[in-house]
Amino acid sequence: MTHAHDPKGLIRESYRMDGISMDECRSILIDWALSLPVGQDPLQAIRTLLDQYAPHAPDHPMTALLQEGLTPRPPRARKGRSK
Repeated sequence: MTHAHDPKGLIRESYRMDGISMDECRSILIDWALSLPVGQDPLQAIRTLLDQYAPHAPDHPMTALLQEGLTPRPPRARKGRSK
């Protein structure tokens, strides 16, 4: 069964894999992000997925990556010549 926030069931399946690595989860997460429907808020999707899976698997590598996805990033410095 798929969910609107996990259209291909990728996140669900990652939580079912015993011994999955951080790198494998990272690859799955990228595929998941690319599969979100246009216009869907990825941050809301991440929050929903964390609410669903994190309580049952707080130490899972996907939980750590999803939590990291909610962490604001500082703006990137521009590279190149200044004018």
